[in-house]
Amino acid sequence: MGITKFMVKLAKPLVERFPHLAMGYRYGRDHKPLFDEAKSTPNGFKLMGNPVMESGAFEPVETRLVKELVKKCDVFINVGANIGYYICHALSGGKKAIAFEPMELNQKYLYKNIKSNGWENLAEVYPIALSGQSGLMEIYGAGTAASLVKGWAGATSNPTVVPVARFDDVLGARFHNQQCFILIDIEGAERFMLEGAAGFIERSPKPIWLIEICICEHQPAGLKVNPHLVQTFDMFWNRGYEVWTADKDLRIVSRDEIEKIANTAKDTLGTHNFIFIEAGQKQRFL
Repeated sequence: MGITKFMVKLAKPLVERFPHLAMGYRYGRDHKPLFDEAKSTPNGFKLMGNPVMESGAFEPVETRLVKELVKKCDVFINVGANIGYYICHALSGGKKAIAFEPMELNQKYLYKNIKSNGWENLAEVYPIALSGQSGLMEIYGAGTAASLVKGWAGATSNPTVVPVARFDDVLGARFHNQQCFILIDIEGAERFMLEGAAGFIERSPKPIWLIEICICEHQPAGLKVNPHLVQTFDMFWNRGYEVWTADKDLRIVSRDEIEKIANTAKDTLGTHNFIFIEAGQKQRFL
C-alpha cells in the first residue's frame, strides 16, 4: 500500500467522526494559493487558480475562437466566468468585459486575476448566477462543474444557496448598436438562463454566442440525453440565427440533426461547444 493510500485510510475514521476537520482542510487547501502572486502566462497576462489555464494549454481550440471573436466585438460577456480566464483574454485585448460568477471561491480568484493585471477599473463583475427568474437558488458541485441542475455530474448534496437574476433585467437595456459576444458555460442550465435573455437574443445587431451545451455528458441520473436540447437550440433558430460547431471543423448544425440526437441519444456532433451567429453573417466573424 502506498503512503498516500495509507494516510487516507488512517484519516478516514477521524474525518467521518469530525467532518468539520475535512471541511477546514479543504478550505485551507483551496484558499492557500490566493496568498501567492499570479503567474505570467503565455497569453500575455497574469493568472492564478488553475494550472492548465496558467500554462496556456487550456481549451486550445475554444481559446483560439474566443480570441478571434473578441477582436470583432465591442463588449465581451462571460456567464459562468469561473476564475476569469476568458475575461482576462478580453481585457488584455482592450475590450469591455462583464463577468457573472456565483461561486465564492471562484469569485476570489476572479478578483485576484483582474486586480493582478491592473484591470480593476475596467471589468464589471456580478457575483450572481443567471436563470429564467430572479431570487435564490441552490447550486451543486464546485469549481468548473458547479451547476444549478441537481445531479449534474453526480452532485446531489451540500448545495450552496446563491442569488440569481434574469440576464435581461441586469443588462437588457445596455449596449445598443454595439456588437456583443457572449460566452456561456453554466453546466446544464443554459435553457433557463436563455429564457431570461430572450430580449437580448432578439436585439440588433444580434450578439454572437458561444455556449457549452452538453449532449449526453454529465446528465443527472436516469437521463441519457439533455432533456432541453431541442428547446435550447430552437431559441436561436426561431430568432434568425445559424448554429456552428465551435471546433476545428466549424460545421453547420441543423435542426434535423439535433432532433435525431434527442430521439436516439446518439451524439453525432463531436463537440459540446457551439457558436450562434445571425444567419448569413458567419464570414464576417469567422
